[in-house]
Amino acid sequence: MNAVTLSPDLERFAADAVSSGRNQDMLAVVEAGVSLLRRTEAARGALLASVLEAQNESDREFYLTAEDSTAVVEARLSPRTQRLG
Repeated sequence: MNAVTLSPDLERFAADAVSSGRNQDMLAVVEAGVSLLRRTEAARGALLASVLEAQNESDREFYLTAEDSTAVVEARLSPRTQRLG
């Protein structure tokens, strides 16, 4: 692995993680960070895929938003209301 240069703040945080025993050494700190990033990216990808699938399902099944439903009802009631008025 190539050398990694951290900002002074992150360097202090990583050194504290090692000195407190939370991580064995600086490599373990970096590996933990990359592992967390990997899980975060995977979760983000899964969420995005879920949202896109829901949107595609909505398009296939012709679901309406609340606003669209209201507009449809109002459009259907409008001729009846005019005939009664």
